[in-house]
Amino acid sequence: MRSTQGPTRVDTVLTQVLEKHGVRGHVEQLGVLREWPDIVGDPLSRVTKIRGIDKSTLIIEVKSSAWMMELNMLKDDVLDRVNARFEDVIFERIVFVLAETA
Repeated sequence: MRSTQGPTRVDTVLTQVLEKHGVRGHVEQLGVLREWPDIVGDPLSRVTKIRGIDKSTLIIEVKSSAWMMELNMLKDDVLDRVNARFEDVIFERIVFVLAETA
């Protein structure tokens, strides 16, 4: 007996596989790596970079203490912009850390 549904979309199958293995949320969170410059804009993307993701916390490296102070005041706005871009992914916190200098 033939199926009348036709082929299944690859993105549908991939989503199902990721959900089955419990990693869909983490894979979606990693999308922030690609989107970061668009989310924060050019001036901030030049002085920041994503250092990591720890569960629902986004860890951002900042080039100077002056920028870190500024970003700490804008923390809620930056977090809202990230979460708006990724509707299914909720980052509960954002942490700014000073970049290490060698």
